[in-house]
Amino acid sequence: MKVLVYSAKDFEIPYLEKANNRKHELTYVKEALSSKTAMKAVGYDAVSIFSADDCNFMVIEKLKSFHVKYITLRSTGYDNVNLRAASRLNIRVANVPAYSPHAIAEHAASLLSTLNRKLIVSNERVKRFNFDLNHLVGFDLNGKTVGIIGTGKIGTVMAKIMHGFGCKLLGYDVEENKTLIKDYNMDYMSLKMMCQKADIISLHLPLNENTHYLINEDLIEEMKPGIVIINTARGAIIDTKAIIKGLENKIISALGMDVYENEKGLFFKDASQDIPRDELFIKLNAMPNVLISGHHAFLTKEALTNIAETTICNLDSWEEGKANENELIANGLNLPI
Repeated sequence: MKVLVYSAKDFEIPYLEKANNRKHELTYVKEALSSKTAMKAVGYDAVSIFSADDCNFMVIEKLKSFHVKYITLRSTGYDNVNLRAASRLNIRVANVPAYSPHAIAEHAASLLSTLNRKLIVSNERVKRFNFDLNHLVGFDLNGKTVGIIGTGKIGTVMAKIMHGFGCKLLGYDVEENKTLIKDYNMDYMSLKMMCQKADIISLHLPLNENTHYLINEDLIEEMKPGIVIINTARGAIIDTKAIIKGLENKIISALGMDVYENEKGLFFKDASQDIPRDELFIKLNAMPNVLISGHHAFLTKEALTNIAETTICNLDSWEEGKANENELIANGLNLPI
């Protein structure tokens, strides 16, 4: 099968090549899929895309006209793909439903610990031989109340990590995780009640019409003063303007984020020579109690291996006419939480 890999990164190509083992004809391009770059897919049976690629209705129609039959995502989230259009035009779509929940959860815990213990500031001081300890005070995680919004695979790992620190666990999800209740004493409750009780909230749910701006101004007003928020899920789950307001009025004491609602066109490239004019991001980036990583929570050897192997497995299934358990349809099978 001839496959065009959009948004190909140097670090992932060796993993894809190893998993492929010369089975499929893979061609790599650095450009993201968009209405402008869809033309590159002419002559290919399938395309592989990442979370920064735009696979909207117009792009799907172009891919269909170029006789592309398959789209395989190198990600769990698929909010960037119009599944209804793909289904209507008989283009089959599959994702990587669980490449490494540990990678994401461990990154979330790292953001939390780094923010709490002021490690960035401390290290910057030490590099200048400044060993002053003022303004470096953190808090013990032991005994704190942590709210986990989304208790699927990633949220479950995050809950286990926080339990290991000695935290009390609160949960919010459309479906309760009985194992977390039984083994880790997780207490499920409404979002409003969680916000009133939690010292820390960590987000681990997909972006869809129900979760867009889930964390908004009204909900922030319910939060316990001094709350810490960690987001390694999707940027638009948080209303950035509301978050900035919450940081400014000190309801939110710290924010750790690996994702940003306007990251498309900003993340996954070096913009240091042409600083983007994104006032919200610039404002967030300037705040000393905000820690931002550029959507690299997934970036571990294990995750890259699993992403590559599942991507090739999706292509194998289609080529061999076998059932593909990772295939997505318009009503949202394999919803990642």
